Amino acid sequence: MLHQIQEIDTRIFLTLNGLHTPWADTIMYWVTQRNTWIPLYALLIVWLIWKYNQRAAGMIGALILTIIIADQTASGLLKPFFERLRPCHVLYLQDKLHLVVEDCGGRYGFASSHAANSFGLAMALYLLVGKKYPWTTWFFFPWAVAVSYSRIYVGVHYPFDVVVGACIGAAAAWIAVKSVERILRLRKKPA
Repeated sequence: MLHQIQEIDTRIFLTLNGLHTPWADTIMYWVTQRNTWIPLYALLIVWLIWKYNQRAAGMIGALILTIIIADQTASGLLKPFFERLRPCHVLYLQDKLHLVVEDCGGRYGFASSHAANSFGLAMALYLLVGKKYPWTTWFFFPWAVAVSYSRIYVGVHYPFDVVVGACIGAAAAWIAVKSVERILRLRKKPA
């Protein structure tokens, strides 16, 4: 069963990774870089503080907790447990894949931390402010899809790595937001 899943995942990976052009290589190279998004994160924090004043501290705390849970689940727990090689480390794929980045990353790729973190951020924003500011949902979920897809495009993750990472991120957001909301409610209750 696992062999069949790996075979299907490899076929889908090679198809998606094979859909490349020079102009898309440049775009995906930048989309996949973590540092590319630092200005976006800074703007998001400034916007939350501007809109929510003191309440922003809890929201920012929930976002940070989301990333910690998502990243540690993907990188600290699943990658060393499953030890699934990234496609760029699989010898028989070397002449078939299109590697856009100069560094393949760590040895193992299941599950994608990029997918976990980006979908975690998108889901946390949806839970925190999505009803009042729907643009956050319409912007951040497609952004998370683009970041996640870039990991396949540049040759460092299988599709299943990305899908599982996205699920981890969504679950981490739910856990983090509900936990922070509960803590804040408990702090407001009189003794």
